[in-house]
Amino acid sequence: MILNTSSFSDSSSNLITNVIHRSAFRNTASMGVIWSRNLSTKSFVSGFSGKVKGSERMNHKSALVFSQRAEEVVIEDEVAVISETAPSLKSIPGLPNPLGVSETENGINFALFSQHATSVTLCLSHPDREINASEQNDEMIELKLDPCANKTGDIWHICVQELPRSNAIYGYKIDGPQNWHEGHRFDNSVVLIDPYAKLLSGRRIFGDSTDKFSKLYGTYDFSSLPFDWGDNYELPNIPEKDLVIYEMNVRAFTADKSSGLEENIRGSYRGVIDKIPHLLELGVNAVELLPVFEFDEFEFQRRPNPRDHMINTWGYSTINFFAPMARYASAGGGPIAASQEFKEMVKALHLAGIEVILDVVYNHTNEADDKYPYTTSFRGIDNKTYYMVDGNGQLLNFSGCGNTMNCNHPVVMDLILDSLRHWVTEYHVDGFRFDLASVLCRGTDGSPLDAPPLIRAIAKDSTLSRCKIISEPWDCGGLYLVGKFPNWDRWAEWNGMYRDDIRRFIKGDIGMKGRFATRVAGSADLYKVNKRKPYHGINFVIAHDGFTLYDLVSYNYKHNDANGENGNDGSNDNFSWNCGHEGETSDANIKALRFRQMKNFHLALMISQGVPMMLMGDEYGHTRNGNNNSYGHDTAINHFQWSQLDARKNDCFRFLAEVIKFRQNHQVFRQEYFIGNKEITWHEDNWDNHESKFIAFTLHDSNEGDIYLAFNAHDYFVKVPIPSPPQGRHWFRVVDTNLESPNDIIPEGVAGIGDAYNVAPYASILLQAKP
Repeated sequence: MILNTSSFSDSSSNLITNVIHRSAFRNTASMGVIWSRNLSTKSFVSGFSGKVKGSERMNHKSALVFSQRAEEVVIEDEVAVISETAPSLKSIPGLPNPLGVSETENGINFALFSQHATSVTLCLSHPDREINASEQNDEMIELKLDPCANKTGDIWHICVQELPRSNAIYGYKIDGPQNWHEGHRFDNSVVLIDPYAKLLSGRRIFGDSTDKFSKLYGTYDFSSLPFDWGDNYELPNIPEKDLVIYEMNVRAFTADKSSGLEENIRGSYRGVIDKIPHLLELGVNAVELLPVFEFDEFEFQRRPNPRDHMINTWGYSTINFFAPMARYASAGGGPIAASQEFKEMVKALHLAGIEVILDVVYNHTNEADDKYPYTTSFRGIDNKTYYMVDGNGQLLNFSGCGNTMNCNHPVVMDLILDSLRHWVTEYHVDGFRFDLASVLCRGTDGSPLDAPPLIRAIAKDSTLSRCKIISEPWDCGGLYLVGKFPNWDRWAEWNGMYRDDIRRFIKGDIGMKGRFATRVAGSADLYKVNKRKPYHGINFVIAHDGFTLYDLVSYNYKHNDANGENGNDGSNDNFSWNCGHEGETSDANIKALRFRQMKNFHLALMISQGVPMMLMGDEYGHTRNGNNNSYGHDTAINHFQWSQLDARKNDCFRFLAEVIKFRQNHQVFRQEYFIGNKEITWHEDNWDNHESKFIAFTLHDSNEGDIYLAFNAHDYFVKVPIPSPPQGRHWFRVVDTNLESPNDIIPEGVAGIGDAYNVAPYASILLQAKP
């Protein structure tokens, strides 16, 4: 890691042979800071002045806080200098707000919450100090805060003068009670990341194993000019009912060589910018980015374990809730470049009319459990505040990842709200999808809450009022809230019932026709309550976890051996069907059936009321070879294969893109309110027959023309009578998934439809009434 040395004095290379302890100062309580130094004869501390002989008086300003009012007083302190050098950095007690790092007239202010800490030490390193990973702690200046002067309530604070306005790195050493049975996990040997750090500094190249044990530290930037969003820049502000969401991973989207990008651009925020034309051609208008908060891709390799061969490529293991993933910057640009490029990406997407939704993980962090803890921040700062613990002080685990954030604790709730506001105001994102959001509905003891304060606060927050807010309404503790998520008429939900019911009907399970009808009509059984709308259901057949669309029709069973967990990870309930052969095959009939089923799933998704979401790569039939939990593979298993897209441009891609555009061109699929008998006619007199796997219905639209749809999940042809079209109109065939490309979808339609249509096995049709 290379840092900048411009702020150092000429004598910064002097070796420090003594430690300046509290006893070396006179009246240090009034100074509000105690300098100490880790012993290291190999290292030097920068920021120290030249020689000082004997004792000298040092004048500096110190801010004392009385009843939340800051006053400045000049304090004279006589310093007994033990070594031949003394710190040149001056400090005053600082202010408790805002939390994190802020720039004031007096210097750089640091503020940290810890209710239970008994000792807090700020650790600093100037820019341009090159620090070896194994020696990072020894190379930092330590400023021990005095609780009499540097603490207001439960907030520890200090203002350091003469620090550079950017690129310095910092962290905290914190001590406190050692009572594990009370929930404390203090360890003053670890330099901890500030929860409010806006940027993190450390490794710069994703997956660089030569530096995988290096630590991350907070940093800041007050010297860069404000980002130029442009005079003509506007937020897309797309109505929720009109969204088509594309779930994608920033790195995996362009990491593969087949992306055609320069090597230093692949897998970066800038890589996404280069591929915006693809998103426009596909027809989506919102991207939902897998986690872009800072995470450690090497977390599985901290100790020998069955997963130590993997790299976390999905990112569901947050280190910090404010800092963008620095290793998604192009060319190893570092945290400031990452922040800049993230904004450039958002701006470019917005200019293309595409919204940006972030998949956010507030339910747990990277710090794992008590058996194999990896302390980086919250655990060492105030475990009992930030995490849920039981009556014996043991971590509760509703996330499946060893710890659970104490989301409805007032301090943690403020942290989450501040984080969300930061991403909206600083980065202009348009919304959030909350991973395992049922965790956010639990009280501090883990019990479910009917009116969770955090969920309400997010719904009512003025800064977040323009945002899409989407919950994944379940957690790993069994709190399944699909259709029952506390919502204040604002929250949308991932509709897990939609996924399961659509999968089961299309693959031919019996007894699913009624449930299929309910789902495509907008899931009124789940969402027609109070002022909720169809678009509060996020419909999906495929998401990042689980099978891809291709694998859903190619595998009956998960094949997760590459994960190293003996197949014990990943869901067993996939409701998939391999169409007659497990995995790859050369059988032309099976391959044709698989493609037909993929088209059936996509058509059902795009004609359903509610908001559709599709997965990156499904537009060309991406396969993970049956792996339904591919979180740890930074390989072609997850990477978008652009050469395969080129090969499928005229069949798979074309069909999916044309169906998306057909949806966008017809309001009948994007209703504001739940549809009833005036808007839909079900051509059914066979609802009670559980053996029936055929369904047909007409969506009525007097302006653009009625739409007739039929889905046949039988393994035989069904000849179905076609209702008479409205007066003055005729039926045109737009979609028949049984036909080969390009005849499987012709947006303008093909005339000549009679009074009956022979729907092929495992096929679906769409007809439009036109003049």
